Amino acid sequence: MHVAFVHRRGFCQFAALAAHLAQTGNEVTLVTETVDQKIPSTRVIRHRAEPGPQANAQMARHLGAPDHHVRIGHRVAETFDAMARQGQVPDVIVGHTGWGGMMFVKDVLPQVPALGYCEFFYRAEGADVGFAPDDQVDSDTRKRLRLRNIAQLVSLEALDGGISPTHWQRSLYPAEHRPRIAVCHEGVDTRVFRPDASASLKLPDGRVLKAGDPPIVTFVARDLEPYRGFPQALAAVAKVARSHPDALFVFVGGDGVSYGSPPPGGGSWKEQLLQSLDVPADRVLFPGAVPHGVLRQLFQISAAHIYLTYPFVLSWSVLEAMACGALVIGSDTAPVQEVISSGRNGLLVPFFDVDALAEAVSGALRQPEKYTEMRSAARRTVEQRFRLGDCVARQMTLLDKAVDKHVPTQMLRVSSA
Repeated sequence: MHVAFVHRRGFCQFAALAAHLAQTGNEVTLVTETVDQKIPSTRVIRHRAEPGPQANAQMARHLGAPDHHVRIGHRVAETFDAMARQGQVPDVIVGHTGWGGMMFVKDVLPQVPALGYCEFFYRAEGADVGFAPDDQVDSDTRKRLRLRNIAQLVSLEALDGGISPTHWQRSLYPAEHRPRIAVCHEGVDTRVFRPDASASLKLPDGRVLKAGDPPIVTFVARDLEPYRGFPQALAAVAKVARSHPDALFVFVGGDGVSYGSPPPGGGSWKEQLLQSLDVPADRVLFPGAVPHGVLRQLFQISAAHIYLTYPFVLSWSVLEAMACGALVIGSDTAPVQEVISSGRNGLLVPFFDVDALAEAVSGALRQPEKYTEMRSAARRTVEQRFRLGDCVARQMTLLDKAVDKHVPTQMLRVSSA
């Protein structure tokens, strides 16, 4: 079977599936702008990267993103057209719908089944926009969001089906498309991300950290910003640090902005918040982005792992932390509620309630033995619902049915729990 993946940034969410396909003798092609990683026995075809939305204010606000997505779609379509002329027609195409890459694949290859990765459908209510109390959603924002979805709507109308990683993310899509979208997460390698009582981590200053020695509170995000609750987490840590002078706090993430807006006045959110909060510099560490192996070690030695998020895409990191048996203290937002039941396999607190978060973290530091079963239950949740091998097997079933039967209504009944 020849499977072609489409994603602007590389294999990304398709990495495990692509590796499995290549290892089992299938042909794998990636159509992309940039490459995030190399996977043996796969072919990468890079198309020309299109410049982003234009700077003109009116264009950027209303037509910049749709125009950008159409141009990306044309580049991907040209790539598949060239492949077809060379006799390299794939058996199935799987691609991210969010940036326009899948808009025209069915126009170039109408007989090839194509599935869209449906990560996030933008809405003016019920998701990230308008979640913060000071985020007032005006008509201009509503127009921008509606146009932001053009690429997805055009793609879904033509594609044979879709895949969403969680039920909540699927629920954001229009009702008429949901029956054609399967729920199947990319999966977590629970053989790698697992509890390890002997785990340790050496800091650049030479200190070696072990579980409980000293107690360590962790926070992980791509960037330290409001969408992932960094302001609330740092404010809570400022409170906890005073009552737990032996604890160490590690904030992993960059200083940029992946989602949302930069802080007023420029700079980073970290710089701005540190000016207003009293945090001990020797016990609150900011290592920046770290290798995946270091993340695993942090999760394994963590006394409490803070995971806060707007109603937005669920991070891989929270599932990896749970797989390592970390005690996750998360926000009571819909994406987190789908995987954590408060008091059973973790703890949930209101996103904006700094005092509640601080108290939950303090409780975990005061009585770590009280949360042993929650840690085990967190690991079981990932093993039962997000184990990598099981998720890849479900994805393979979707691909096989798409190729063999090309019957979307049957194909998309495969769903993760």
